[in-house]
Amino acid sequence: MEIKTELLDEAIVTQIVGDLDGSTAPVAQQQVLARAQPGCSMVLDFSQVGYMSSSGLRALLSIYRQVTSNRGRLVLVGLSEELQDTMATTGFLSYFTLCGTLQEGLATLRG
Repeated sequence: MEIKTELLDEAIVTQIVGDLDGSTAPVAQQQVLARAQPGCSMVLDFSQVGYMSSSGLRALLSIYRQVTSNRGRLVLVGLSEELQDTMATTGFLSYFTLCGTLQEGLATLRG
């Protein structure tokens, strides 16, 4: 797994490359939360994530709770249909704003 972060349009954009499973999810969670500042706007790009286990879902929910409890905003982009189905089945989609592309995600945070 690899995590790439950059600042675009005053939003922290983090791209996760690889699978989010029991061994990688805690590392991803730690790295993403280390960049989350109070009131931040954050985009998590999942376009390069092929698989997410229950550990990945837990990490994602923890990130959501931490960011939103500090008055931040979080948008997920690039989720595959399979990941969206998994998140819908588990009820996780109700927590997140989803966009198809990075540009749509940034526009959502601006709007």
